[in-house]
Amino acid sequence: MRRAARIDGPHTAIVKALRQVGASVLDLRSVGDGAPDLLVGFRGRDCLLEVKNGDKPPSARKLNAGQVEFVTLWRGHPVRVVHSPDEALKAILQ
Repeated sequence: MRRAARIDGPHTAIVKALRQVGASVLDLRSVGDGAPDLLVGFRGRDCLLEVKNGDKPPSARKLNAGQVEFVTLWRGHPVRVVHSPDEALKAILQ
C-alpha cells in the first residue's frame, strides 16, 4: 500500500501563489510512479511542476529514480523543477 506523499516545504505556498494569479492547480502527489507534484493550467497552457525544498542541500533536491524516468519518458511539455513560489510563477509563464 502506498503511503501518503510527503509535502516538500514550499508546496503549500507554491499552490497558494499559483491560485492567486488565477491558475488551476491539480495536486498529483498521490499518483506516484514518478509523476510530478502539480499539474497547472494557466492562460490556455498546461505545465507540470515538481516541487523540491530549496532549503535542503542540493543532494537532497535531486529527482529520485522514478521521477527521472518519468521526466525522460514524458512526451509533453517538460517537467519543471521549482523550489519557491517565484520559481513556480516563472515556470508557468515560460
